[in-house]
Amino acid sequence: MLIAFGGLPGSGKSTVAQALARRIGAVYLRVDTVEQAIRTSAPLAEGRDVGPSGYVTLYRLAADNLRLGQTVVADSVNPLPETRKAFRDVADECGRRFFGVEIVCSDAAVHRHRAETRSPSVVGLSPPSWEVIQNRHYEPWKADLRIDTARLSVEDSVAEIMRSMG
Repeated sequence: MLIAFGGLPGSGKSTVAQALARRIGAVYLRVDTVEQAIRTSAPLAEGRDVGPSGYVTLYRLAADNLRLGQTVVADSVNPLPETRKAFRDVADECGRRFFGVEIVCSDAAVHRHRAETRSPSVVGLSPPSWEVIQNRHYEPWKADLRIDTARLSVEDSVAEIMRSMG
């Protein structure tokens, strides 16, 4: 199965995705890690981002692991219908089930506090500021499940995901 997470930075997405991966023994793939590795190994011209390279790499790594029979948890902002469809296509290509999880934090004060106080979890990558998060382009998603981390603990979020996956 491919479990694709999406949601704004600071919403609790990576925390929940990692906890789920640990609980079910899944392969955990994070786009931030892939993108930072690309930046580190091939310095980009000033002001340039890695573009779609991180996501494309994540799709291929997910496919490799799905073909090995592994459950994959993919952790990314996943902001566009195109990125979400690409994850679904990877699952289809590998003959595996797809499950989309959107993580939100409905309490803006809690979300902001998390964003402003969290420590970097990817070596060399600074978390985005609250202003950057607020201005990030993120299109609505009709995910299989929407989790509000302002209302559910990490443990309860994982339990709800597992219950919803069946």
